[in-house]
Amino acid sequence: MTNKREILEPTAKPALEKLKIEVANETLGKDIHQKIDSANYENALAEKKWEVAEDLGLKNKIDQVGWKNMTTGEVGKIGGKIGGKIGGNMVKKMIAMAESQMAPVKKEVLAPSRRALEKDT
Repeated sequence: MTNKREILEPTAKPALEKLKIEVANETLGKDIHQKIDSANYENALAEKKWEVAEDLGLKNKIDQVGWKNMTTGEVGKIGGKIGGKIGGNMVKKMIAMAESQMAPVKKEVLAPSRRALEKDT
């Protein structure tokens, strides 16, 4: 079984890392007013996690019980505020990149005519 974090195409790893850093700078970097690169990415992410945890009122609990003893819901709230931004924007950029590389397609090909839809119903 494949690990969810395993890259299926190893040659894509450098490009994915570059995209991750680019998106992190557009989102996370603006939030923390710092340029992000591969050397400081993990630290910047950790800093933002603590900031979000504090905003959600979870910092004291994390200090008391540690990350491993937080509920999935609590950790999910923190990750959703951070990872959702980065991951969601990565997907948007990848779709835009793929669309820009596609050959132009006429609208008639993309959307079936009304008559064709009416025949099917």
